[in-house]
Formats: sequence, structure tokens, C-alpha cells
Amino acid sequence: MKHYTTILFDLDGTLTDPGLGITNSVAHALARLGRAVPPREQLYRYIGPPLIHSFMEYAGLTEAEARQAVTLYREYFAPTGIFENAVYEGIPALLRDLRAAGKDVVLATSKPEQFAVQILEHFELAPFFTAVAGASMDETRTAKGDVIALALQRCGAGPDTALMVGDREHDVLGAAANGLRCVGVGYGYGSREELLNAGAAAVAETVAQLREILL
Repeated sequence: MKHYTTILFDLDGTLTDPGLGITNSVAHALARLGRAVPPREQLYRYIGPPLIHSFMEYAGLTEAEARQAVTLYREYFAPTGIFENAVYEGIPALLRDLRAAGKDVVLATSKPEQFAVQILEHFELAPFFTAVAGASMDETRTAKGDVIALALQRCGAGPDTALMVGDREHDVLGAAANGLRCVGVGYGYGSREELLNAGAAAVAETVAQLREILL
């Protein structure tokens, strides 16, 4: 897979570990709605998929309630949770070396784009990226396939030259919807089984293995 010239990366669970910030934000939203807050390990499943769908599926909220939950989530996430986050070891060097090898590095995330840009800048990853695409704040663009389509439009790449990298089935399925292959990462929040069942071309269990696949 080293012949691909454009590498699209998911953010949460692929480049950074956002577990603390996202779960704290979900807990804040559920508490503000007067709902029971499950143990933290049950909140990790909110990482990756669009939040509205997660609140509906995992908390049993209606769509209207889920939209309110997203607003309450951002009360905590925007000032605090966004930075309760850590870059996976080896990622900065991988991004640097991909650029040095002449590859375009693009972000395609279901996180709202303005939050994604803040995270890249905070962790000094922004210079490695040639384009960034994320969800819209009004939740009209959240599906991973739509985000990937926007990323491809912004970087000018096509399915023959671009490859997706992500940690959840949504990344694999969103890539397939755009004619892209996807490499799953097993160190994030999706299991190897989830990724392979969705059709991942390969699964890297470590950043070192991901490096071998991409470089």
C-alpha cells in the first residue's frame, strides 16, 4: 500500500487518544439531562461515531434529545475536554516521514472541523496536513462517507491514489462509499474483528506496524 500518494487519517483513536475528554463530556451531557451516567468503560463506545447517533443508540434519546445532548456535551468539551487528549506515541514522526516521502496527509474526522483544527494546532500536528475535513457544527455533515468525500474534494485526490486510515468500522465503510481502501488501526477504540468485518484491507496493531504498511 506504499504506492498511495494521499493518506487520509481519522483523528480520534487514530492520531490521538481522546478517551478522557470525550467520556467526561458525554458524562456531563447525560448528567445535565438528568440521565444516569454509566461507568466510564461504557462511554468509550461514543468515541468515533457521530454523537447524535451515539446518544440515540446508547442512551436511548430521541433525536431532539440527542441534539440537546450534543449542545450540552460541547459545554464541557469546548473549554476543557478538547485538551483532555494525548497524541499516540510515534504519530508525529510518522506524519513527518510521510510528508518527507512526498505524500499528502489529510484529516477526515467526524469531529466538528473547528475542534479538529484546534486539536491539530494544540499538539503541533497542523503543519503536517495539506487539507482538513470534519463534521459541521450544525450536524448536517457528520456521516464519515460525507466527510471523506469533502476531504477528497479539498485535496484533489481520487480513489486510485488515496488511502484511508481509521480505528472504527465507520472509517472503513465511509472509505468504501467513496471507492477507497482503508487500513484499520487496532490500538484505537475499534476491535480488529470490527475492522475486518467492515472490510478493512489490513489492520495495524501498533503505530510501528502502520508505518510499515504506509512507508
